[in-house]
Amino acid sequence: MPTQTPEARALGLPDDFLWGASTSAFQVEGAAGEDGRGPSVWDTFCRLKGRVDNGDTGDVACDHYHRYAEDVALMRDLGVGAYRFSISWPRVLPRGRGAINEKGLDFYDRLIDRLLEAGIEPWACLYHWDFPQALHDLGGWSRRDSAGWFADYATLCARRYGDRVKRWATFNEFSVFTLFGYAFGWGAPSIADRAEHLKVIHHVNLAHGAGVDVLRALVPNASIGAVHSYQPCRPEDDAPENVEGAALFNELWNLTFPDPQILSHYPPRIAQAIEPYVQAGDMARIGRPMDWFGVNHYAPVYAKAEPGMVWGCGFGSPPPDMPRTNIGWPYQPDAFREALLDLTGRYRLPIYVTENGYGTKAAETPDERGMINDTERLDYLRACIGSMAEAHKAGADVRGYFVWSLLDNFEWGGGYGTRFGIVHVDFATQKRTLKESAKWYARLIGGRVA
Repeated sequence: MPTQTPEARALGLPDDFLWGASTSAFQVEGAAGEDGRGPSVWDTFCRLKGRVDNGDTGDVACDHYHRYAEDVALMRDLGVGAYRFSISWPRVLPRGRGAINEKGLDFYDRLIDRLLEAGIEPWACLYHWDFPQALHDLGGWSRRDSAGWFADYATLCARRYGDRVKRWATFNEFSVFTLFGYAFGWGAPSIADRAEHLKVIHHVNLAHGAGVDVLRALVPNASIGAVHSYQPCRPEDDAPENVEGAALFNELWNLTFPDPQILSHYPPRIAQAIEPYVQAGDMARIGRPMDWFGVNHYAPVYAKAEPGMVWGCGFGSPPPDMPRTNIGWPYQPDAFREALLDLTGRYRLPIYVTENGYGTKAAETPDERGMINDTERLDYLRACIGSMAEAHKAGADVRGYFVWSLLDNFEWGGGYGTRFGIVHVDFATQKRTLKESAKWYARLIGGRVA
């Protein structure tokens, strides 16, 4: 691992601090119908009228499937020490189980080998929301069998890539894909049902535990974690119903997955509701030892009581005088420090920041000099990394940072109109252009970019 730059050391971070970049399969790979890949629930969701901005789909995305070598070279030049990517379950198992797809498996062989040749450590995430449609048609995460399906998929990946990949995450943002997909109906598979949501929560937790066991058994010297979205959750105002709504929302958003996975119990407001789905021995199956905690953080969450929602709570509005990002999220980098210290105190695991970044709906097209001066993103990243460094000095056990995202990509319901990348993608030509934030990040972490 390279020695930190003077700029990074000035933050008070150790020499072995890991700097990386993140993407996910559905958001960047494209090649949705190529080489035997099966459809995912997000392929289906994208084709529901009005669910994704501009009717965008992940069919082409950033064409990373064909352009991965170019993207690895970009990361090498930026000085990235690690790349967190996800494996597409329906690319390697088109129907989610049964017959494997060698061409899909081969793609990740090529990607991993190219990363290692470039001196970049591969961090593989098994699940970043692209559940196989064929398994959803059988009942999906609502079926207890889904934990076994996931274990079989994890077994395939561990056996194929475990000789070269030692850093593994089971899932990305459990709370987001389950809440949005099964309680709010905002994302795939577009269900809003409390009982279904409760079943899915528990079965996904069981799948996580089974995945940890598979990776531990099959990957020598594996370092295993999971990636959670964690944001300080605050009430919209002091009204008692909103204070209680925010407390419930905090459990759903921040605690319903890491608490059982690490502390072996559900948080109190969820525990009674989920009890009918918990069988003897389940909490031991979920609470498997892990090596690190992955946190995705962007902004604090403001919540309120909302009787019309499945859980009677939902997103509220931040204070009117609070700065917002271009896409309307609260701008409060100090909340990052708070989150990292909270996590260290609660879970006592080493922390890796697996996503942090700035989204905008601005086109960010190159100017006449070919430059993309994304000042707001650069300022946000500088502020958040500074807040992370303050948390480290105050005792947060944070050991690495992965910027979200390497590339402008398919941003779920926001389609291609929302950009988080430090590298601009012209989706018509697939040309990559470094933004000024990328050049700043390279200077911070020791890249070759001017």
